[in-house]
Amino acid sequence: SSRSARLIMELKDAALKLLDQNRKAAGCLAAAGVALLGLGLGYKYFGTRRKLTRVGVVSQLIIHPVKSGKGVRVARAECLRMGLRQGELRDRHWLVVTENGQMVTGRQEPRLVLVSMTVEGGDICLSGPNMEELRVPLHQPSNSIFDCRVFGADIQGRDCGEEVSQWLTRYLESDKTLRLVHFEHHMKARNPVEKEPAFPKDEKVAYPDIGAVMLLSEASLADLNTRLEKPVTVAQFRPSIVVSDCAAFSEDSWDNIQIGNVRMEHVMPCGRCVFTTVDPETGVISRKEPLDTLKSYRMKDSSQKLYNSSPLFGQYYTVKQTGNLKVGDPVYKISY
Repeated sequence: SSRSARLIMELKDAALKLLDQNRKAAGCLAAAGVALLGLGLGYKYFGTRRKLTRVGVVSQLIIHPVKSGKGVRVARAECLRMGLRQGELRDRHWLVVTENGQMVTGRQEPRLVLVSMTVEGGDICLSGPNMEELRVPLHQPSNSIFDCRVFGADIQGRDCGEEVSQWLTRYLESDKTLRLVHFEHHMKARNPVEKEPAFPKDEKVAYPDIGAVMLLSEASLADLNTRLEKPVTVAQFRPSIVVSDCAAFSEDSWDNIQIGNVRMEHVMPCGRCVFTTVDPETGVISRKEPLDTLKSYRMKDSSQKLYNSSPLFGQYYTVKQTGNLKVGDPVYKISY
């Protein structure tokens, strides 16, 4: 009958609708499954499942404002891509140069290690043995910008003025006029990769030899001192971060580390030169120790041309996540 036919058609429509709904539900379930699988794979391969293992404690933070000048110990500091900073005081952002822009370091002028610089109330303050303290404005925007050369690389610096030039020239008893220049944030920085291919291509530095952050352990220094007739201090090696509560040379194996909210990645060991033989207390260069002793047990395989004849002492890091450091912070090795 027509009534039966209508009933059959309604049942057929209901069945088709239910089937269509089930297909949509199945599609949603499948999409959700794919999304969950993707999240799981992403977490596995790209996530932040980091294991932190405590390997030491920060015992010193040292900023060296003037290249080759005296280090300033601080209790806390910002750790930026271009090195440590405390207020206006930034690591190796000032450089002594000749009037034609050639850098002057403690290798040529060992007594430069006795020059201390601080920043107070908008002034830079310079002091040295048998010299009056000199204060000049930190920012002198009308002063000339010098084109400088640091290990063959071009970089700029703002001249710190005539008073500073006379002070440095007189202190170092130089037969050349010396000047102090300041690296400003808008200036073109150096790329360490041009000198050492181990560094990331986007790494930038002002006036350090090569890297912006160098770490050394107290235990490694203690190990070296057991081999020396006259002990040396950490000032001889000019690290940014000194670590205690670890074994000698354990820092050689710290590929990735976290201190506070700062994350760093290991780049390469620090190859040492004759500058380590300048006594930081007297400014006298011996050209012997501790370099000779380091060469007796801290040389890399001679086939690795990267280090030539330099013994390795301390490790360079690149800063992957900037933040704040303080003395007493635990140092964690990161593993994935």
